[in-house]
Amino acid sequence: MISKNFTTNLYLGSFLILISLIDVTLNSFFKLNFTNFLPGSISFFLPLILGTIGLYLIRSDYTGLKQLDILNKNVNTSNFNAVLTLLIIFLIIKAIPPSMSWMILDANISGDSREACTGTGACWTYIKVWFKRFMYGMYPNELHWRINAAFILVIVLGMAGLLATEKLKKYLALYYVIIYPIIAFLIIYYLISGGAFGLEWVETGAWGGLSLTFIVSFFCLIFCFPLGMIFALGRRSSLPTVRYISIGYIEFWRGVPLITVLFMSSVMFPMFLPEDFFMDKLVRVIIAITLFEAAYCAEVIRGGLQALPRGQYDAAKSLGMGYWKMHIFVILPQALKLVIPGIANTFLALVKDTPLIFVVGLAEIAGMLALAKTNPEWLGFAMEGYIFASIIFWIICYAMSKYSYNLEAKYKTER
Repeated sequence: MISKNFTTNLYLGSFLILISLIDVTLNSFFKLNFTNFLPGSISFFLPLILGTIGLYLIRSDYTGLKQLDILNKNVNTSNFNAVLTLLIIFLIIKAIPPSMSWMILDANISGDSREACTGTGACWTYIKVWFKRFMYGMYPNELHWRINAAFILVIVLGMAGLLATEKLKKYLALYYVIIYPIIAFLIIYYLISGGAFGLEWVETGAWGGLSLTFIVSFFCLIFCFPLGMIFALGRRSSLPTVRYISIGYIEFWRGVPLITVLFMSSVMFPMFLPEDFFMDKLVRVIIAITLFEAAYCAEVIRGGLQALPRGQYDAAKSLGMGYWKMHIFVILPQALKLVIPGIANTFLALVKDTPLIFVVGLAEIAGMLALAKTNPEWLGFAMEGYIFASIIFWIICYAMSKYSYNLEAKYKTER
């Protein structure tokens, strides 16, 4: 129920909130303080006090004003939440001027050496000089076109599903699960590694930068998902042998740190191979991360399987469907829709875990940053490098998050 004097409270509350925001903004950007005549502690806390009173005055269960109701429902449910909201807003406003000064206004981007960085801001010249290394690692500069061509081909082939006709769409699962990974592997192996078709051989030790991050993430993502699905089904199997093997696999890999798995794949695993057998370090790392992440993916998928009501299984069996036909056409499509957020979260964690491969001698983008910051000519510019890497990873993860949201909206069904 809206009080009779709500309109007055709304105007007065909005005025107090506006005054508090203006005071903090002027103080942060222009060093102007209209309340400096007050004692220091009162002047410091006055914007917070005014803003809290303002939010209290405009708080109501229902006002009929859409934007105001959203504000009250999400951030203004109580005085405590109001104070937290104002503190976050004030901290953001306070952080903008120094951040802008360091990152943009006082930053340097011209020149090709350390001497160009003469200001007090960020030295983006460091990123410009090392950009190719951050993207391609130690891969020969004149051969970068091979990495670009390989990625373009893989992306084009990955978008084939968008052009498939209705008759071909029933084969898309087979294409993306089996055919596409094989083709992508052959493209990356023969085009980036070389050694065939007249292309110069480049060892995987020279691969690095963001391109290596994409390669490791790509193959681990497309391999860990079907493997995790198999073990999720195995853990729910009625066959004791299959069930206990699946449980043992999942619990073993979930109980081991990824860095230990990488060390084992790089140092210990080659000792168990025949003397005349060689497996590249990059392949071993991809296998190790795939096995590790498949265990987490399996538990996410198992959660979706358990969320389905028993009636779905009984209905499929009543139609005469066998185990595999029931799961492929009835159970898994529904279960996977329910756990899209969990699967996306697992994939995001996988992408952010790729910097750990630096400990076994593979320098992806974070590894190249670690090498670049130790260069005697560029000491002291690690901050710029890590900010650059954080922006890259944020863009990748945000794109994956938005894609998962779109999938949720596309396959959303009312329950």
